[in-house]
Amino acid sequence: MHPVSDLLEDAAAFARGHEVPWPRDPDAAPAPGGTPFGVHHDDPPPYNRLRGPLQARGPQSGAVWQHAREIAAWGEPARADLTFSIAKTYLALLAGVANGEGLLPDANEPVAARLRGIGFDSAHNRAITWDHLLTQTSEWEGTSFGLSDTVDRWRKVAQDPRPAGGPKGGARPLQAPGTYWEYNDVRINQLALALLHLFGRPLAEVFREKILEPLGGGQGFAWRGYDDAWVELPDVGRVPSVPGGSHWGGGVSISARDQARIGQLLLDGGAVGGRQLVPRAWIERMAEPSPIAPFYGRLLWLNRDGRAIPGASPQTMLMYGAGGHYTWSDPATQAVVVLRWLDPAHVAEAMQRFSAALARG
Repeated sequence: MHPVSDLLEDAAAFARGHEVPWPRDPDAAPAPGGTPFGVHHDDPPPYNRLRGPLQARGPQSGAVWQHAREIAAWGEPARADLTFSIAKTYLALLAGVANGEGLLPDANEPVAARLRGIGFDSAHNRAITWDHLLTQTSEWEGTSFGLSDTVDRWRKVAQDPRPAGGPKGGARPLQAPGTYWEYNDVRINQLALALLHLFGRPLAEVFREKILEPLGGGQGFAWRGYDDAWVELPDVGRVPSVPGGSHWGGGVSISARDQARIGQLLLDGGAVGGRQLVPRAWIERMAEPSPIAPFYGRLLWLNRDGRAIPGASPQTMLMYGAGGHYTWSDPATQAVVVLRWLDPAHVAEAMQRFSAALARG
């Protein structure tokens, strides 16, 4: 029998040996057999261009926690690096902070009931609730900072077990809010805009103050918006509205260790050191399967059928981002695994290796 440390080292070595085939410089041409940096290239014109900054990336890196302590780390775990759609889960946590502070008392309330004039006033969009946005079932229609929601209609992402229904950006008819699940970054940006207006100050400030600093993190953290995504807030002035990923640039830069801290926060029911950062009931609701997309909760991927994270428990929660970013929290093993810049073609085997090691811990 191999000791846990040997199994973890083998798993980490496997991850290090399978770095994502993106160049480390986002402006560089891909190596032979590689792919370009980012995902905006896959969009139909005129949306296949960057709208915000990107930064050079680090090597394949990671960190593993078990029983609330770090038991393995490799690469550059302290480097604040882009994390793409893992930022979506951060929006769900911010909504939970708002819920705990009384700013968002009922997630089933229509957004337009509290916020007017920010894109939720049409006959179709008036029915959209906060929960619809948080579960990616809003079917929001419109243009957000120059990006039409149509660019991500029919979008297929790797963690979605369903077959593609049509060509990305195709003319898919809209459904009633709450009746159709679609991974759509423009709608996520509308959620971020709504949260910005709800808090009345930049989301990066709120996330640092309410989440990262109480967890003991925040070094190098940044949350950047698009070049033209600025809004005027009363008594505050001109502030950026940030995206829930780096699809068109911008987004969250954060270290692997801070990602592990956030993963631990999920395991601990939103609390740290006796302080409730996010209501426990909100964290529990984040991990409840959507009735029409049981592989998804509130901006969290789920593992109820065991396919999203091979070898991990059905209660495992996954944060996933393009470029090979995975952070999962497994209550059964009390473990958090952070993998960065891992080639998605090898993620299933990497997950199985880490799961096998942690099952021994």
